[in-house]
Amino acid sequence: MDNWKARGGRALFLWLVLLAAISACAVHEPAGPAPAGPESLGTAPSGAAPSAPPPSARESLGPAPFKPEEIDALVAPIALYPDSLLAQVLMASTYPLEIVHAARWVKANPNVKGDAAVKAVQNEPWDTSVKSLVAFPQILKPMNDKIDWTQKLGDAFLAQQKDVFDAVQRLRARAQESGNLKSNEQQNVIVEQAPAGGGQTIVKIEPANAQVIYVPAYDPTVVYGGWGYPAYPPYYWPPYPAYYPGYYPGAGLAFGIGLVAAGAIFADCNSCWGGDDININSDRARNVDRNFDSSKLKNGERAGGRWQHDAGHRQGVAYRDNATRDKFAGAPGADSRSQYRGRGADAGNRMANSGRPGAGNRASVGDRGGVADRSSPGNMNRVGNDSRGSYGGGRDGAFSGVGGSGSVSQRDFDRGNRSMQGSGFNRPAGGGGMRGGGGRGGRR
Repeated sequence: MDNWKARGGRALFLWLVLLAAISACAVHEPAGPAPAGPESLGTAPSGAAPSAPPPSARESLGPAPFKPEEIDALVAPIALYPDSLLAQVLMASTYPLEIVHAARWVKANPNVKGDAAVKAVQNEPWDTSVKSLVAFPQILKPMNDKIDWTQKLGDAFLAQQKDVFDAVQRLRARAQESGNLKSNEQQNVIVEQAPAGGGQTIVKIEPANAQVIYVPAYDPTVVYGGWGYPAYPPYYWPPYPAYYPGYYPGAGLAFGIGLVAAGAIFADCNSCWGGDDININSDRARNVDRNFDSSKLKNGERAGGRWQHDAGHRQGVAYRDNATRDKFAGAPGADSRSQYRGRGADAGNRMANSGRPGAGNRASVGDRGGVADRSSPGNMNRVGNDSRGSYGGGRDGAFSGVGGSGSVSQRDFDRGNRSMQGSGFNRPAGGGGMRGGGGRGGRR
């Protein structure tokens, strides 16, 4: 009997041990595959700091190139100028700060006109193309008043010269097809048909009288037979009444008063169409600027020199993109370090020639009396009379950090300089970059 009891007790004990083992296996059985989560997708563990994303290609390459329709909008107000005058406007647009100086000179000397005005600015330190425009105040004034447009035009011309010339030909063809571009007493319109094997039809515009230059004024939305790019409406300003008496909105080309200013012309566009270059007559250029240096042309002293941008006249205005900056900032005559940073060594003293006695050197591009004279009846307008006159985003103005904000820039520079000296770090004095500015589209 005792043996049966002993055997029963052992059996019960073994049974309990077996039940406990089965229960333990059920509790500790490994779970099935975990659902895909952040870590299974290759992201960093939750405890690790996320790495910064690599810079995008656009960030590393700078702003995107101008689109064809954007360039059309930029050149729309000037595409119907005579070829030689168009070439000189394009060259001068690459020196926006000197445009401001020249416009102030014209405003201070309203009775000096045409070739006489060109002779009067012989000693000014501006580029030859800028000096030539004092003979054409109806061009120089809007380039000054619409300085954001001027800088964008120059940026496009420096970076995409062929595209700018192509845009001019597209618009001239449209104006001709619309019946708004033809020969008359003021101009000769010459059409060179495309070769049989293909190519572009070339429309040239020359003065009817080489001694008298007429500058056409027009509404781009009218003369080009409408405008097909709603996202990029053309730049436009009403003609200044003093130069275009009798002009009325909606008219075709208005020529206004002819100017005896043949002495101001030194360029031609024989190489613009197809060759994508501007021809420079060095002898005529020296009539405009006795200090003209033909060695800075693309092919130097040889006859038929081709224009090349001179960064020495940029006066610290930043280039739009790295490629343009690298191409020109290291050219002869340029302070490459200052151009790299977007300002010249004399940025704090840029308006020394503004001719304002007792005003010191604080005059600036942002001086409202010089850049956007709001009392002028011809002040720039966009649709809705929005006078901001800019294009493409709520960024700083075209000359942010130059001139008018010079005292702030100088104070920041002095503070940084003291900090560097205190830390034992030394380097040549530099400057801060400037960004081209703009607002949104509208008719400019």
